[in-house]
Amino acid sequence: MSEAADYQAISKNGLWTNNPALVQLLGLCPLLAVTGSVVNALGLGLATLLVLTSSNIIVSLIRKGVSDAVRLPAFVMIIAALTTCIELLMRAFTYELYTILGIFIPLIVTNCAILGRADAFASKNPVLPSAADGLMMGMGFMFVLLAVGSVRELLGNGTLFDDMHLLLGEGARDWTWQPFEHYPGFLVAVLPPGAFIVTGFLIALKNSVDAQLKRREAARSTKPVKGSKRVRTTGNIS
Repeated sequence: MSEAADYQAISKNGLWTNNPALVQLLGLCPLLAVTGSVVNALGLGLATLLVLTSSNIIVSLIRKGVSDAVRLPAFVMIIAALTTCIELLMRAFTYELYTILGIFIPLIVTNCAILGRADAFASKNPVLPSAADGLMMGMGFMFVLLAVGSVRELLGNGTLFDDMHLLLGEGARDWTWQPFEHYPGFLVAVLPPGAFIVTGFLIALKNSVDAQLKRREAARSTKPVKGSKRVRTTGNIS
């Protein structure tokens, strides 16, 4: 398998085939808790993406110098240190968003997807593939966060991209899009049951797409070859 094919497989694995949220069902606590709006989902998604990619890179760099006896504690310390750096940066530059996300920023340390990729992939592969794996897994998780956050904000408040200035600065204050005038709101969508329902529909949609793709692949593999058939006769003809 070529190097390009390897990176293509890594990308497909992180974004779709083995998506942390939709397939592995990891990180569901923050996924269900803070995706009431797009800005919350994007803030947590970017923080998780940075920690996941950085931890994969560092673990790959030190993989040959860490014994099996202290491997997992060392990985946890690396993830905790990176999470602390992200937390301090958010407190310095996006303090309001940091206070909204609250405990879920330091809880990135306990996200099983991060430790799982460090142990299953980064500890066994070179730096560049490990960085690509962390990036794709982080993007796959962030895209699910954004999808859930978008649906919940749109159904719950009738808006999209509200309060984006909390993350992107004053230039994004006017990004709010309100497609429905006088929308009364749908309270269930912004409550925890709404998060469960939306996430369940996303998982069902992915499973449906995968099943459809498998049926098409099976149909292509069993499709008869068109054209004339040739009969070969062996032996003597009397």
